[in-house]
Amino acid sequence: MDSRRRTVAELVADRWDDHRPGLWCEDRALTHHEVAAGAAARAALLADLLPPGAEPHLGVLLDNTPEYPLWIAAAALARAAVAGINPTRRGPELARDILHTECRVLITEPAHLPLLKGLDLPGVRILLTGSEEYDATLAPYADARPDASRATPRDRLLLCFTSGSTGAPKAAICTQGRLAAAGRSLAGQFGVGPDDVHYICMPMFHGNAVIADWAPALAAGAGVALRRRFSASGFLADVRRYGATYFTYVGRAVQYILATEECDDDRENPLRLGFGTEAGAADAAAFERRFGVRLVEGYGSSEGGAAVQWSPGTPAGAVGRAVPGLVVLDPETGQERPPARFDSGGRLLNGDEAIGELVNRGPSPFEGYWRNPGAEAERRRDGAYWTGDLFCRDADGYLYFAGRADDRLRVDGENLAAAMIENILARYEGADSVAVYAVPDPVTGDQVMATIAGTFDPLGFTEFLLAQPDLGTKMAPRFVRIMQCMPVTATNKIHRALLRREGVRCPDPVWWRPPGEPTYRRMTPEDAEGPLVPTRGPSQVRRQGLEPRTR
Repeated sequence: MDSRRRTVAELVADRWDDHRPGLWCEDRALTHHEVAAGAAARAALLADLLPPGAEPHLGVLLDNTPEYPLWIAAAALARAAVAGINPTRRGPELARDILHTECRVLITEPAHLPLLKGLDLPGVRILLTGSEEYDATLAPYADARPDASRATPRDRLLLCFTSGSTGAPKAAICTQGRLAAAGRSLAGQFGVGPDDVHYICMPMFHGNAVIADWAPALAAGAGVALRRRFSASGFLADVRRYGATYFTYVGRAVQYILATEECDDDRENPLRLGFGTEAGAADAAAFERRFGVRLVEGYGSSEGGAAVQWSPGTPAGAVGRAVPGLVVLDPETGQERPPARFDSGGRLLNGDEAIGELVNRGPSPFEGYWRNPGAEAERRRDGAYWTGDLFCRDADGYLYFAGRADDRLRVDGENLAAAMIENILARYEGADSVAVYAVPDPVTGDQVMATIAGTFDPLGFTEFLLAQPDLGTKMAPRFVRIMQCMPVTATNKIHRALLRREGVRCPDPVWWRPPGEPTYRRMTPEDAEGPLVPTRGPSQVRRQGLEPRTR
């Protein structure tokens, strides 16, 4: 790994004449040299395709096939930017993503071509990979060599869309310099070397796969194995097939893997590390017991405005220690929150005063959103970067993730964090996955609702709650929805916005514990219309003005 390489283009060009195996996908294998040559050919084609004077942007609407990293590498060489297009978007929303990022070229494949049918995409040229026309279009550029001499660290390389759960997705800018630096940093942190193989099973239109998986492999000269789409049942077979040593995850992917049938030889695999977010302490421990692989939870975002790294000595449940400049602030007053205090059982004693928004007052690598000054102003306030995420910080400086700002609950005047309640409920034996969110209290504030994918025994669940030493008096769910399978986004994150919208009046069984009753009982139609059950509508947390301020 060469720390002098400041652009992704340089890292791509470094692989020229490296004839070791470098990229695998299904039955296809390419050497590092073939990857560099393929990127050079596509970069030369791109230079001819982009109209003069237009923004050098291309959209990539692909599954995780070799074409995806080839086009990111090509964009780096051509000083262009890739907008990863989410294939779960439809109709006008899909067209909006492509046109908003001013893509002049769209790379797609036959499986996704029906998504584009009937869309008005003026000025966008579509290249269909896997077709004879595509191969013929590329053929004249086969002798191109990678030239990184013109690329600069300031060149835009990625336009990473956010989830868009509260509006149209925002396209976060990531330059070549930031992506190269992130790759070098992660490769150094985890000791990635040329003999490692990074398994990319998360979708490459999401920042996790590119920033935390592909970039450190590129920086270290490691190999990359692609999975077209995430498969829990295919995970271990792929790891063994490709000799994968490192992978990243987002959301509930770890839970899905743990839900597969356990075998006596699960620990016989080459993996040494998994890196990601939202696995939860219980699932991370179960994963290490079963597969012999440590999961490292990190915190960061596609925007790059703040990051927290795990280090040896980090307490259970904490993400890592705050670096200088990272503070937890009251989003209303801008004042720093007092340190979090925990009892001997790990229960947060002062969540109401300790939980706030994580803010970076130090240097921030946030590079803005494409054509979205309003969203930038929301992130950049008072000379600092506001993450939109809730944390608390203990007296030793360790940070504990408490959820998104939209995940805050206010119950009987006390502020609670959905993520902390979820981590407790995840221990319930019948739960394959858990989501916790607010539903409006008929009088004021919120009530706690949980959705559990799995099995539910009302008496057993009540006894489970009573046995949890870190479950605060306000944390027990009033309502429990039982589903067979949790709704998730394309990046395997639970679709909390959908669950919040549906509330207690949903198509699945809902159990509830009315005030004064000792255990849960099935909600009836008469209960649903009663005075103790919330009506449809937004959580009153927002009506009370507790969400982060904007200017």
